[in-house]
Amino acid sequence: MPPPTSTEIAGRIEDLYGAPLADLEACVQDQPPGMLAALLGMHTDLALAERSITFHRDQLARLLNPERQIDRHEVSHLLDGARRLAEAVAARDAQTKSALAVLQSLTRTPDPAASPPASTPPVPAPPRPAQSPARSR
Repeated sequence: MPPPTSTEIAGRIEDLYGAPLADLEACVQDQPPGMLAALLGMHTDLALAERSITFHRDQLARLLNPERQIDRHEVSHLLDGARRLAEAVAARDAQTKSALAVLQSLTRTPDPAASPPASTPPVPAPPRPAQSPARSR
């Protein structure tokens, strides 16, 4: 199974916080750093890694076009592109793993208005009968 994409992670963040990602990003600007800011940062890094994977994969495909002749000069570009692609994949996998671990550890709390009314306190137990001082035979 392929790792979740940044779009899937964004959807999970939106579900968790109950707002669109753009609204959450605007909200974070006005608050001190916290869990939401960390999640949004992970999402941004994940999206960047995905764009980097796409770019380097396309560059390698262009360089490895069967109709092209690969000369000495292009070999170093192929190796560099392959290295950069591997780094982007490693970054994507690390960001995905971290974001999923954090998201799985968090749960959405119900809205205070939607929560059920507080239950009535339990009824106290009936008093115990008083023991008489006389002993039964």
